[in-house]
Amino acid sequence: MRVLGVDPGLRNMGWGIIEAQGARISHVANGVCTSVPGDLAGRLLSLHAQLSEVVARYAPDTAAVEQTFVNKDGAGTLKLGQARAIALLVPAQAGLSVGEYAPNAVKKTVVGVGHADKKQIDHMVRLQLPGVKIAGPDAADALAIALCHAHHARAAGRLEAAVARAAQ
Repeated sequence: MRVLGVDPGLRNMGWGIIEAQGARISHVANGVCTSVPGDLAGRLLSLHAQLSEVVARYAPDTAAVEQTFVNKDGAGTLKLGQARAIALLVPAQAGLSVGEYAPNAVKKTVVGVGHADKKQIDHMVRLQLPGVKIAGPDAADALAIALCHAHHARAAGRLEAAVARAAQ
């Protein structure tokens, strides 16, 4: 299963692609989509085009996006939500299922604690994907989101298999 993880952002949208085969997880690619300066519509369009290129190039099987947390700046939260919509729309246009994970759930899955900082996330991503060259903190977060989705999908698959065995 090839998983696309997306860390939404209006200026920088991190993305990471991993390949999960059973218990084996490997790095495929990662990067950052950077919006062009200008009005909001143009920035969103540029993010859409860049992320669409990533999906077309790497052909993921599924995707995962980090949920938005609400902060004190309502206007900033709204803009982040619009960037998040692009992160959800692009995989959906490609026919992919899209998982959504709260930031604390991603941190807990990858680091082991729900309030890890960016350095801890980067460190644990590097441990789980040896030799990876990470394009920046946004790409590290996106890889963490992909890892979270792969772990949750693997656990769901084990549950489905156990239920199927029990029904026989």
